[in-house]
Amino acid sequence: MEYRNLGRSGLKVSEVALGGWETYGAGVDDQKMVRDIVTAAYEGGVNFFDQADIYARGRSEELMGTVLKELPRHTLVLSSKVFWPMSDDVNDRGLSRKHVLESIGKTLKRLETDYLDIYFAHRYDPDVPMEEIVMAFDQVVRNGQAMYWGTSMWPAARIAQAVEFARANGLHGPVTEQPEYSMLRRERVEKEILPYTAGAGIGLVVWSPLAMGLLTGKYDDGKPEGARLTEKENWGKNFLTEENIQKVRDLKPIADDLGITRAQLALAWLLRQPGVSSVITGATKVSQIQDTVKAGGVRLSDDVQQKIEEILNPA
Repeated sequence: MEYRNLGRSGLKVSEVALGGWETYGAGVDDQKMVRDIVTAAYEGGVNFFDQADIYARGRSEELMGTVLKELPRHTLVLSSKVFWPMSDDVNDRGLSRKHVLESIGKTLKRLETDYLDIYFAHRYDPDVPMEEIVMAFDQVVRNGQAMYWGTSMWPAARIAQAVEFARANGLHGPVTEQPEYSMLRRERVEKEILPYTAGAGIGLVVWSPLAMGLLTGKYDDGKPEGARLTEKENWGKNFLTEENIQKVRDLKPIADDLGITRAQLALAWLLRQPGVSSVITGATKVSQIQDTVKAGGVRLSDDVQQKIEEILNPA
């Protein structure tokens, strides 16, 4: 495993991170299994563990927190997120100062830690003035409840607005953005996000780097029972096209020649893109995280990069 600065900040994150989305508390609600996966990730060099309050309505934070509290806190980079409704109450959602400051306390309790390293605004909230959003997250940092804050799936223009307001008023601005980004979902990040974040020193920590598992090759011969894209029809409709499946098949000889898996190839490709600090993977089995952590430190040559690009964009 190798480690990178999170954008221009001094915080170093593992190239491969472990996240709790659509896994702990949902697909995996067994504490022993979560312990085994988190422990395997940590032993593989992962220091960055990503959560959100909405993941299984807090259950994911609890399951992961139970394990992480037993590890030396200074060796961990813990993050969580706030935005989505946590109850039917009209104020228990969004990025108002009230919801942000109430939610951070609940997240810390569930994760059984005194502070987060990164607190993400899980989406942009058009109902809250930008100055209130930035000031709320600045207060979280000044309170010592988080060391840094970031955005997730924000439009580039709104990230820029937050950065500029923070700088103009001596406040802590966002240092990271968490977008969806993979070999098969590129356009938004490469055309909108990176042109701003790369120059502004905003580090990307990307989610769904394996395109919901499609880039592992598990769908080469059909839809395996219980697989995420098999169960989630809307996601499957977006990803499980014959064109995408064939691209994944065509990537296999490249991975084989390098002596790595297609999952490792997909992550290594992302880590070669400018501005990417870390890739956030999920795991429901120990074997999955043991495979993906090996992508840390893999470097692809220009020739390999060109071969991949010819497969992904044959035109």
